[in-house]
Amino acid sequence: MQSQLRGGTRWKRFAVVMVPSIAATAAIGVALSQGALAASFSVSGQSFKVKADRLEGHGFNQYGSLAQGTDIEGKEKQLHPVAVSAFNTAEIYNMCQSVVTPNVPVFGNVSLKLTAGTGKEPVSATNLYIDVASLKTTSAEFKNIDIGVAASQANKGPARVAGTKPGAFAQHAEEATLTGVEQTAWATTAGTFNLSGLKMELHKGINECY
Repeated sequence: MQSQLRGGTRWKRFAVVMVPSIAATAAIGVALSQGALAASFSVSGQSFKVKADRLEGHGFNQYGSLAQGTDIEGKEKQLHPVAVSAFNTAEIYNMCQSVVTPNVPVFGNVSLKLTAGTGKEPVSATNLYIDVASLKTTSAEFKNIDIGVAASQANKGPARVAGTKPGAFAQHAEEATLTGVEQTAWATTAGTFNLSGLKMELHKGINECY
């Protein structure tokens, strides 16, 4: 599952096929933590949750688009309306990302939880796109924000604006600082994603970030 009209390296189902691929997933996680890979997190037909103490973004665009889900066999599922939040660069403090896979044979529900940026060094990303289904913060601060611009004119963040109609609503800002973040997303893509202090755990049952 990935945002419409956006490509990128896919980390298959965000390691949702867990039992046979835990070792491979750990290796990918280590590479990501060292900034060695372009990153694309997508869950097969599922949304996932992200929580963070603070996100500091530089060069911010936001516009409406559609996320297209696929099931485990790769068949297309329905489209989902999303608000794409795009940043030239971002630092994320105390990040938690989780997804629950239901009805895994033998185990039942299985949760995958990833944490990073919990120490002195935050998670850092470049050309970051997040397909957001819902967002809650304790505060949101924007510097030099323009609200209600056409999507084609949203140029303070990454240049790529995909999946929008001509004249579609957008906003952009030089900086965006979000505190106490709780969001549900359908996909995350980035040019680079450096996950400092990466920790990844599997849990039987439902164990989410919030």
